[in-house]
Amino acid sequence: MADDRPDEKDRQLDRVRTDSEEPLTTETGVRVGDTDNSLRAGARGPTLLEDFHAREKITHFDHERIPERVVHARGAGAYGHFTPYEGLSDLTAAHFLSGPDITTPVFVRFSTVAGSRGSADTVRDVRGFAVKFYTAQGNYDLVGNNMPVFFIQDGIKFPDFVHAVKPEPHNEIPQAQSAHDTLWDFVGLQPETTHMMMWLMSDRAIPRSYRTMQGFGVHTFRFVDAAGRGTFVKFHWKPLLGTHSLVWDEAQRIQGKDPDFNRRDLWEAIERGQYPEWELGVQLVAEKDEHAFDFDLLDATKIIPEEQVPVRPVGRLVLDRNPDNFFAETEQIAFHTANVVPGIDFTNDPLLQARNFSYLDTQLLRLGGSNFQQIPVNRPVNEVSNNQRDGFAQHRVHRGQTAYYPNTLGGGCPALADEGFYRHYAEKVDGEKIRVRSESFADHYSQATLFYNSLADWEREHLEAGFRFELGKCEELEVRRRAVANLNHVDHGLAVRVAEGIGVAPPESEGTPNHGRSSPAVSMANTEFGSLTGRQIAVLVADGVDGGAVRAFRDHLVSAGAVVELLAATDGAVLAADGEPVPVDRAYTTVSSVLYDAVVVPGGSASAEALAGDGTAAHFVLEAYKHHKAVAAVGGGARLLAPLRLPGGVPEAAGGMRSELGVVVSAEAGDDCVAEFARLVGGHRIWDRPTGSVPA
Repeated sequence: MADDRPDEKDRQLDRVRTDSEEPLTTETGVRVGDTDNSLRAGARGPTLLEDFHAREKITHFDHERIPERVVHARGAGAYGHFTPYEGLSDLTAAHFLSGPDITTPVFVRFSTVAGSRGSADTVRDVRGFAVKFYTAQGNYDLVGNNMPVFFIQDGIKFPDFVHAVKPEPHNEIPQAQSAHDTLWDFVGLQPETTHMMMWLMSDRAIPRSYRTMQGFGVHTFRFVDAAGRGTFVKFHWKPLLGTHSLVWDEAQRIQGKDPDFNRRDLWEAIERGQYPEWELGVQLVAEKDEHAFDFDLLDATKIIPEEQVPVRPVGRLVLDRNPDNFFAETEQIAFHTANVVPGIDFTNDPLLQARNFSYLDTQLLRLGGSNFQQIPVNRPVNEVSNNQRDGFAQHRVHRGQTAYYPNTLGGGCPALADEGFYRHYAEKVDGEKIRVRSESFADHYSQATLFYNSLADWEREHLEAGFRFELGKCEELEVRRRAVANLNHVDHGLAVRVAEGIGVAPPESEGTPNHGRSSPAVSMANTEFGSLTGRQIAVLVADGVDGGAVRAFRDHLVSAGAVVELLAATDGAVLAADGEPVPVDRAYTTVSSVLYDAVVVPGGSASAEALAGDGTAAHFVLEAYKHHKAVAAVGGGARLLAPLRLPGGVPEAAGGMRSELGVVVSAEAGDDCVAEFARLVGGHRIWDRPTGSVPA
């Protein structure tokens, strides 16, 4: 079967080169000889209204902005492709899932939810993970998040939730933060938010990279086979690099050092050819088992624990090309949960039903009317043929006399399809028109407790710190009390520890007993480790550095896929101990340890002495240590560690090699030293490292 991916000039995108040798023109194609001076009456006279070039140029500039997304405004995206591992025709009529010989082009957009387009990447927030599949049957959008549940059960509450989490309307503060009164006032009054708030206060809300971020379809959908038989399905995206996050202090500092941290990481990884990859997995539930769980499959605040229904790997997603223009592609791409293809259908999830209305509605305003699907990044790869006409931004030139069905004057065209068309799942629906929520949606705490029980000790510590930070920002004491009372139904110990940190009385008795169940797949401690691909390693150098040690670390780490940068007090180069120049990538005064995954201090007595006397270099290493990152010091480099009271930071440690709490100290950069450091970096962080007693 033929490959579904289009030829070059990808998907008919109207690409225009800005470095073309063609002369400058107006929008009507008239050549322009001067674009620096307006037409005026005399050298110092008034500007003339007849200057059509100046008017066109300024008018277009005045209208360059379109409304940003109400939510998910801050985003980054890339092109790629998806290939299934096997055919799923026994489950779904979706052609792009019919066999491993079908490769489908995609565009993926990652985003934060609460902030504006100008906010920072590393805020504590949910992340969007939206995938547009350009299939042979039309566009399919899997519009998900990096968390498998959501705040609310019914879409009618979505405006309330967003109004609560957005900046408060009287002063437009705070930007891109959930740490304020209105959000916690709302969630304290809506117990259905409890499970999602546990995810939001965890490290899941501050991913290290989009490349190390899971994705979930959130809702229960349906696969429908050619015979019309349905199977419930939940979608999972699993990053091949593992699921890894930042720590909160680090995330906050990155917001100032590099607010584009996540989007830059994605862009640069693709430019280096280190293409991010995810595995698509599905959880499948037979129709007969719809009510076999102690929760409702239609409840978007619930997961299906993987112990009950394992995730079946079904395909691979690779992102291998950056957009050519952010606005034209990443900003103008329009996702819609109701963009489905034959073989994929909805369920009666009330949140999903509302999204099926909302996404289309918002694009009509953002993108200037009903023809937004004609924007190149939104066009399907298969032919579009219908009787829809005119409207804002109509780009198609329709020929012929008729624009209606049925007709004879147009030869009956376009005619109805007799095969391959979309068939809705035939589900019997019977009930009274009522504003009532099913009792099966009423349990708001047991899965929040399941989440808490599933976390590693360090994840629990970070979760509790997240609650303390957020609630500590709330001015209203009653808002804090209500949040603690809610947590007491999740876990009494959690509620007590959070209360003690935010100045409210701890609950005296257990609100709801902890059921003791857990789901190991929830914990990031059980993700994949070992890969150095894309890891950013800082090497601190000064004049007199041991060039051999620099080369040993750089060669080994780069060969394993890491990105190694040499940092010094100034840009340019330093001289190695043997007199050879060593090029410097950046001055460490222009970056920060929070932008790197680990740090190396190579040997060389003069270099070590210079770095040890530089407070900026010392802070760089200490901060990396406090954020649980691997540190290596070779030979005299240990001098930098000694006054910081870090493990191994004593001159006597220069003999042999020691590795303690993620700090490697060695007399020389031998294979064992470099390999041990690489092993630690591959483990992401050293979570069992105590950092509370380390000097600030």
